[in-house]
Amino acid sequence: MDEIKTIVDMQRRFFLSGKTLPVSQRKKALQSLLTMVDENQQMIFDALFTDLHKSEFESYMTEVGIVLTEIRQAMKNLDAWTSVKKVRTPLYLFPSKSSVYPEPYGTVLIMAPWNYPFQLCLVPLIGALAAGNTAVLKPSAYAPAVSRCIAELIDRYFPSEYIAVTEGGREENSSLLEQHFDLIFFTGGSRMGKIVMESAAKNLTPVILELGGKSPCIVDQTADLKNASRKIVFGKLLNAGQTCVAPDYLLVHESVKDTLVRNLIEEFDKAFPGKDYSDFPAIINEKHFDRLNRLIRDENVIYGGNSNRDRRFFEPTILFPVQWETPVMQEEIFGPILPVLTYENLDDVIDRLRKLPKPLALYLFTEDRKTEKKIIENVAFGGGCMNDTVMHLSNPNLGFGGIGESGMGQYHGKNSFDSFTHYKSIVKTPVWPDLPIRYHPYTKQNLNRLKRFLK
Repeated sequence: MDEIKTIVDMQRRFFLSGKTLPVSQRKKALQSLLTMVDENQQMIFDALFTDLHKSEFESYMTEVGIVLTEIRQAMKNLDAWTSVKKVRTPLYLFPSKSSVYPEPYGTVLIMAPWNYPFQLCLVPLIGALAAGNTAVLKPSAYAPAVSRCIAELIDRYFPSEYIAVTEGGREENSSLLEQHFDLIFFTGGSRMGKIVMESAAKNLTPVILELGGKSPCIVDQTADLKNASRKIVFGKLLNAGQTCVAPDYLLVHESVKDTLVRNLIEEFDKAFPGKDYSDFPAIINEKHFDRLNRLIRDENVIYGGNSNRDRRFFEPTILFPVQWETPVMQEEIFGPILPVLTYENLDDVIDRLRKLPKPLALYLFTEDRKTEKKIIENVAFGGGCMNDTVMHLSNPNLGFGGIGESGMGQYHGKNSFDSFTHYKSIVKTPVWPDLPIRYHPYTKQNLNRLKRFLK
């Protein structure tokens, strides 16, 4: 507790010194972060393999590569992002001029999850540094090798008054949330998200919550089923399904259900020839491993269903048919289990989805533009893809974030800078001319003039 308070106080003093504010310093910090990641890729890969059994290919594609891309984009655009923006001034404020000044919040806390423990810790940090903040990072204790890796690298490349890493579990989380930060960025589950928000409210600290939920994937009767199957399987297999935007379950039109299921099985088999799962990620821990096994109990397993506790391996699994009332449909799966439900009327699907908590993502496979428009306009969700899965989060020009129970706030690219920036509005007025109409005494004559002026 005392150590954490010391770090926060030290960072606040460093921020108030003004040393993080010059754009040149922010670029220098981003360059140091880029060098840190680029020079230590093997160390990062090894840590990800230790915690999650991730292959180097998947580790680069979903973690290291994304971080490098985000840093480069921030460095390239930082001059434009930090510039003062002039805005139009209405005639009744003549001869004033109006501008918006971006300024950092101050000292921020970034709390990262275990499923993408490197990327989801570093990408928010990029936005924090670009915006001119100091930052305390809290990696997940569920991914201890990556947590140690991040702590060692940050300590090597940055002074702790600028960026510091606090490792540990619940006790450290609680101690951090007792501190007064200027902004808290949290990625994780909704239960912990509520705790973070409640703690932040005590100091009126703004929060960004990146949570999750059951992200639906709809396949209608016009879809290219082979293409849909390939992309659904890709999205579900990433990180063994431990992805907040993974397609959680399928809603398939009754007329194409059998064909789609056959194609899904073919794609799973193609992904792992001869059932060789040697580079398939592990389930993070035994608690989640046991939870997944409970979810498929008494379900109609038509593919997969096998597991290995020693390796924390869970085979890609298809459940079909599935009903809305079954246990697997009552919580976010966060594993390589794919329940398949069917529908006949799209309006019934929309009605059902509108009554459920708003998901982080939604995916639709269709060749019908009217169907696409209907889903986008009538169903609320954080973001998604048409005729693809997951890939929307790889575009740094798109904001990524949830809505309702799936979170609040956005980041990635310019949105990361915006999330860690307060935009200060300024009206600059010369001392002359000074229009007298706004001053006392408020007469009927001046009221009539004011009404004409504001038309």
